[in-house]
Order: sequence, then structure tokens, then C-alpha cells
Amino acid sequence: MEDRFNPSLRPSEPIPEVDEEREKICAFADFIARLLDSVIRIPGTPIRIGLDPLLGLIPGLGDVVANLIGSTLLFLAVRIQVPKIVISRMALNMVINTVVGAIPGLGDLFSIWYQSNVKNAELLRRSTTGVPPRSTGGDWLFVIGLVLGTFTLAIGLILAIIWIIRILWGLTF
Repeated sequence: MEDRFNPSLRPSEPIPEVDEEREKICAFADFIARLLDSVIRIPGTPIRIGLDPLLGLIPGLGDVVANLIGSTLLFLAVRIQVPKIVISRMALNMVINTVVGAIPGLGDLFSIWYQSNVKNAELLRRSTTGVPPRSTGGDWLFVIGLVLGTFTLAIGLILAIIWIIRILWGLTF
């Protein structure tokens, strides 16, 4: 009888129901993030790498492919109705990884350290604890615009690097 009057023994908030569809999407997001950022452990170290920095070793195309795969996390976020502010933060993580990742050599090391896809999967999972509002057509346009903007930035950076290399090559020879 005493227990019902002891607030420390009663939950302060109702426990949210587990939505199986959301859980499957979060599990898929975790899989993508792990594949891109931490699937391989470097022997003898705690360092883990994934396909993102490995694909980044392919000049030009590798970063674009890695970002294309990573952008699926944004579409999954819209599908499970993650708030736009979380999607914006996820997109910012992608932009940071894209901008720094475009620097040959240094960008790949940065991708190993930063692990933007793991960060995005964590943001996605954390945002599913509440019941967000339904996604709208505007949400989809927002995410598509973010993805297109990120790819435009990536391609622009790649072209700028190629242009700089051509100028340096011409000055050298």
C-alpha cells in the first residue's frame, strides 16, 4: 500500500509503445551506418572503418557513391517522420563529411574519425522515442533539396580540386 504513494517507485512518464515498422527502419539505418563507417576493425587497435573512407580513395566517384548511400538515412528519417530539425542536423553531418572528405588523403582520415553515418543513425534512433507529427509533402521536398544540395556541393568540390590540380600540373610542366 505504501508503494503507490512513493513517487520514486512510479514511472514519471508512460512508456512509449514500440512501433515495429520504426524499429525495422532504425535497424536498417544502423546497418547502413555500420557498413559505411565501422564494419571493419583495424587489428590491434580500437579503430573501426567502413566503406565510406575506402570508397573515398577512388578519386571523384568514391565520395559521391558514399554520400549517395549515406543519404538513404535522410529518406529513412522522413519515412518515420523525424522532425525537420533532426533531418537538418543529419544533413549538416553529411555536408561536413562531404566538404572535408573532398580533400585527398586528409578527407579519408577525417571520415574514419568523424563517422557521420553513425552519428546520423544515432540521431534517427533518438528521435523515434517520441511520437512525431506526420510527414508532409513539404518534408519530402525539404529532404530532396538537402540531398541535391549536398551532391551539388560534392560535385562542385571535386571539380574545383580537379581544376586546381590541372593548374598546378600546367605550372609544373
